[in-house]
Amino acid sequence: MGRRVTLLFVAPRAAGRPEAPGAARIGILGGTFDPPHVGHLWLATLAADSMGLDRVVFMPAAQPPHKRGRLISRTSDRVYMTRLAIAGDEAFDLSLIETERPGPSYTIDSVDELRRSYGPDVELYLVMAADSLASIDTWREPDALLDRIEWVVGPRPGTDLPDRSALEERFGAAASRIHLLDGPSLDVSASAIRRWVAAGHSIGYLVPRGVEEFIRERGLYRRG
Repeated sequence: MGRRVTLLFVAPRAAGRPEAPGAARIGILGGTFDPPHVGHLWLATLAADSMGLDRVVFMPAAQPPHKRGRLISRTSDRVYMTRLAIAGDEAFDLSLIETERPGPSYTIDSVDELRRSYGPDVELYLVMAADSLASIDTWREPDALLDRIEWVVGPRPGTDLPDRSALEERFGAAASRIHLLDGPSLDVSASAIRRWVAAGHSIGYLVPRGVEEFIRERGLYRRG
């Protein structure tokens, strides 16, 4: 029997108001986080290490435009799981701007809001995996998004990182604002984790312990 998870909501450090004056390079990692898993944490760690980021902000989406028609967990559960996943790592933070804003969660709107909040002295980087880059033309205003914020793209099993010439063909001179990360990738996906839970299997070490216990206590992803 797992340890019971107490649903105590502790206010996060508010993204948009950096605590330390030296926190000048910040990565933004958006996603559904249903659930957050070790692949998300590794991508954030790889980006921070490779780009010298002072912090990576996890930004759960309230209404992901790309996942309309798919049943997703309650926003409050996904936010809380994300909070549990990043707990104890001072390099990770949480932003609620998409969960507090009505309507679909468009990244370009969130970037504009974060830019206004952080001010001109903070460099922002949008962190994503290779599969997100491969589908970037389905996003809202991808070219305008790249003008607003540089992209940091990590490896993803099953999706090859593009070569520089392909990026230049698609984005022109702006391709220099896309940073491709070299490092190992973890073959972990939220959809596979949900299926594994539904089949009654353990997800230990696929997600942080607190997230595993929360999923069990809440009965998330179980069939029926």
